[in-house]
Amino acid sequence: MPPTPRPLRKLGFLTIGLFDPADPARGHQSTLEIIELGERLGFDSAWVRHRHLQYGISSPVAVLAAASQRTRRIELGTAVTPLGWENPLRLAEDLATVDVLSGGRLNPGVSVGPPMHYDQVKHALYPDTGDSEDFGHERVRRLLDLVRGKPASDFSGVEGFEVFSDVVQPHSPGLGRRLWYGGGSLGSARWAGLHGMNFLTSSVVKAEDPEGPPDFAETQLALIREFRAHHPEGEAARVSQGLVVIPADSATREQRARYAEFAARRLPRTATPQGPARLLFAPDLVGTSAELAERLRADAAFREVEEVAFALPFTFAHEDYVQILTDMATKLGPALGWRPAG
Repeated sequence: MPPTPRPLRKLGFLTIGLFDPADPARGHQSTLEIIELGERLGFDSAWVRHRHLQYGISSPVAVLAAASQRTRRIELGTAVTPLGWENPLRLAEDLATVDVLSGGRLNPGVSVGPPMHYDQVKHALYPDTGDSEDFGHERVRRLLDLVRGKPASDFSGVEGFEVFSDVVQPHSPGLGRRLWYGGGSLGSARWAGLHGMNFLTSSVVKAEDPEGPPDFAETQLALIREFRAHHPEGEAARVSQGLVVIPADSATREQRARYAEFAARRLPRTATPQGPARLLFAPDLVGTSAELAERLRADAAFREVEEVAFALPFTFAHEDYVQILTDMATKLGPALGWRPAG
């Protein structure tokens, strides 16, 4: 453990954007209002999570395009977009468009692997190529190349009255440096570093050593160090940590009880690796900002990052998020040495 933690430079938050299927507009408006609140409170970034065939945000690009027109400063990210659902060329066009509209504030985070419940959805998603699709790192590499300006076509020039480009348009030059990889394994961390991406590490990692102790923080720390060891920028490479952190300083008695019950209900899964993939889950952190700051400063992985995107619990109400974000920006962040953006 280093003698002192890195100073917390960037404070962000993550939301899933849940909605009632009977009134989806209200839930999406709530998400946009939360992002606007985040900017007013001085947060550096707001992130949305991707959910397909569920009652959460299925199109982060569209939601963030709307958010870009309601905000002027806060960075907007996806944590994460599963590329198994995407065509890299079309996604590159969408991302570049939103980045241009936002004035260069987009931070797209992506992941790989087959779509969830793939056998049930592949005939709708890939009716002719479902059994031959590649869901590995090659899909990320294609997206990286296209966003960074490598040719997508062997034709450019004028045809009749139309002008064609051989690279994705619009081209947003800085976007290539703001692409993030969401990974929970050493292999993913290494790949992201070698390809010059930024690295998102969440409250779920893989316990890859069957003989080692299931220590979440130490496992996450190993990912961060593996990523930076292979990144061209080394120790300066960007890493963001995404734990579930719930400050309750200004919460009502009912809110505090509900937050504590939420964390207690999810705590048993943190005791041992879960499932064939041996997933390790971090405990949710609930308490006063002073208590949370002390716990975070003792966290081995937190001590080596300068950016966080704390995850909002997915099942809470709009007023809960307002209270949590307000305490996070006015109490927890300053307790960790962070200063709100102007």
